[in-house]
Amino acid sequence: MADLKPQKTVNIALVIYDHMLATSVSLPVEMLRAGEAIALRKDKNNAKLAIELVAETCQAVSTRSLIKLMPEKDIANAQMPDYAFIPSLWRNPRPIINKHPKTIAWLSNIWHQGTSLIGGGTGVCFLAEAGLLNHHPATTHWHYVKQFQRDYPLVELKPDFFITQSERIYCAASLNALADIVVHLIEQIYGRATAQQVELNFSHEIRKPYEEQRYLEGSADRHPDELISQIQFWLSKNLPSSMTLAEVAEQFGLSSRTLSRRFKAATGISASKYWQQLRIDAAKELLASSNLSILEISLLVGYQDQGHLTQLFKRDTAYTPKEYRAMVRKKLFSQE
Repeated sequence: MADLKPQKTVNIALVIYDHMLATSVSLPVEMLRAGEAIALRKDKNNAKLAIELVAETCQAVSTRSLIKLMPEKDIANAQMPDYAFIPSLWRNPRPIINKHPKTIAWLSNIWHQGTSLIGGGTGVCFLAEAGLLNHHPATTHWHYVKQFQRDYPLVELKPDFFITQSERIYCAASLNALADIVVHLIEQIYGRATAQQVELNFSHEIRKPYEEQRYLEGSADRHPDELISQIQFWLSKNLPSSMTLAEVAEQFGLSSRTLSRRFKAATGISASKYWQQLRIDAAKELLASSNLSILEISLLVGYQDQGHLTQLFKRDTAYTPKEYRAMVRKKLFSQE
């Protein structure tokens, strides 16, 4: 009999401290547990989550909601996490940060050992204090932007973005943005279908996808092929176009074969798949935010045949456009 492979475990730490917002810990945990449950129902061999609340000591932590949280481990004895969440603080974070030098040192240590860090709101200040954001992009709660700029001049603050990503460091400006990052992480762990189901369960009024609203460090030059970058931009702005990819290639002075080869080499996916995904994402946005008919949406995103859109849409989301619209708008238009 072949040896059974041990089930993978993903270790997640949530750093807690006094005056934190309890929702910036409870919401990620509930979403992650939902993702785990959905994934394990589909395949019992999917990864399990080992989630710990960690703090400098094992004493109870007081939150702004008057809920006390009890750490399961102190940082000296915590497991090495794959992901660590740093929750937001109420108003000025400086007094709390000054009291937690061990936490700051621990975050720096686990980062250098490969942990991905997710800072929420003013919790991002812990990452800045550790020097992990120097010369990298970050965002934070709008109320603390000016003070953050004064305290951390070496950080490339992006106050117009709700999400920033710099390698393994994610920053969220709000609780909603944090939820979007969690959906993104669930996709990394369990795949797109599971992430979409969690998103539907927790946020029927789905906002723009994670990839569309974050500032990704180096996104302008994630690949060196400038011509392919120009073609990507053109595709995103010409969803209704009836041009074939061969005609697009000719427009940019390339053969169809060269476009196919260079696009795949630069982006990791085919040009046809990329354009199709742009169209499906645009259809999602229109289904959620407009009263246009499905046929009208099909035409707007470049499909002359409504049935073709329906087929591709269901393959991507597991729902028909009609079913998707009903789910994402149920909360918005509920009369209850």
